[in-house]
Amino acid sequence: MAFNFNFNLVVMLIAMAFTSMHFPGTAAQTTHVVGDALGWTIPSGDLAAYTTWASRQTFTVGDILVFNFNNGEHDVAEVSAAAYGPCNATSPITLTTTGPATITLTTAGSRYYICTFTSHCQIGQKLSINVSTAGNPTTPPSTTPAPPPAATAVPPMTRPTPPATPDVPCPPTSSPDSSPLSPPTINSGNTAPPPPSSGAPISGVVGPISTFLAVVIVLLNY
Repeated sequence: MAFNFNFNLVVMLIAMAFTSMHFPGTAAQTTHVVGDALGWTIPSGDLAAYTTWASRQTFTVGDILVFNFNNGEHDVAEVSAAAYGPCNATSPITLTTTGPATITLTTAGSRYYICTFTSHCQIGQKLSINVSTAGNPTTPPSTTPAPPPAATAVPPMTRPTPPATPDVPCPPTSSPDSSPLSPPTINSGNTAPPPPSSGAPISGVVGPISTFLAVVIVLLNY
């Protein structure tokens, strides 16, 4: 018995969740009274009265527009964008002549409303709105990922060029007829005179030797 009770409870919870998922617009539905206290009439001295009012509203699919006006004095016609500018009421999309007029916004996009009474649209009794999808009042940003940045080519590494070896001039080749270079002569103030030649007589030594030999002979004879 307890098993059947729990199973039924689970089924009921799933059904409630399914219902809330598929009917979110009911709780988010908003009723907009066009012009608020002004109602749907000829705006006095302000041709942009309904444009200003619409700029303060957020319209989504499922919302309701209420046009308050007196029967026989005004009406509400939905027209195309081309007919809205020149206030052309020749072929309206819809026309409601009984007030208050209640219009449900069933699709997203732009909507245009005018009063078809003579000159009423030209003097400001006109309304344009933009209807968004329920739960998405603004246009979401694009989810398309940006392309990856282009890869920067890495230049190949180059080895530094070694410095050029200067050209060393080759020494001149000696020819058979060229004489060898003589070493430079270094002159100095303290340089001793060159030794006497071996063939020159030694005049400073002959005299003393002769005297010595004479003394030796005298001593031997004594």
